[in-house]
Amino acid sequence: MRKLKLFLTLLVILFCSGCRIIGVLGIPTRHEQRIPAEYDLSGAKDKKVLVLVEQPTWLGAEVNLRYQITNAVIANFMSDIRFRQEQFVSYDELLNYRQRKVNFSLLSPVEIGEALNADIVLHVMLGRYEVTKLADSKYYNGLLDLRAVLYDVASAKKLWPSEGKSKVVKVGLDAESRGSEVVNGRLVKASSHCIVRYLYNCPKDRFKIAGDRSEVDWEKW
Repeated sequence: MRKLKLFLTLLVILFCSGCRIIGVLGIPTRHEQRIPAEYDLSGAKDKKVLVLVEQPTWLGAEVNLRYQITNAVIANFMSDIRFRQEQFVSYDELLNYRQRKVNFSLLSPVEIGEALNADIVLHVMLGRYEVTKLADSKYYNGLLDLRAVLYDVASAKKLWPSEGKSKVVKVGLDAESRGSEVVNGRLVKASSHCIVRYLYNCPKDRFKIAGDRSEVDWEKW
């Protein structure tokens, strides 16, 4: 009888301890498991980085997505890869150069990066952007598609992605009731995460987020 009670007690402890027992046994949790970087920038903390966001005039966005996505991507670099603020070419410095340079639109991302003393350029090209209010309701839907490419300035070579011309990122959300500004903010935050996650060994439990529609069959996640 005593052995049975001891066995049942141990069973309850194992059941209730969950992840703590897994940790003790040396089995990695989902947070400890990592999705390998497609291009690892974690060792580039001595590099100057330019985040260059291209917002075409035909996009029709009422908000300054170029500014918002630049800041969001930099914030993700700092929180996820532990880059420092001083590593980035500031948005104001880029804006001043854009306004002074008559032929700015004809320059390549590498040429712009070289002019601003950057070592690496993350070029983000905005594509589809929609924020719509559903008829006769308080709910909004949103979509944001973009492409990203990483360049080395010194060699003028593309570092990432290794396949294809650019990395395609798609985010979207449905039935948001808190207004168009909240929809826009969520799209910006999600898209910046979905870019930076490929540039370091991202924890498995953080890699895939709500609103990510980048992969085939995304709705099955």
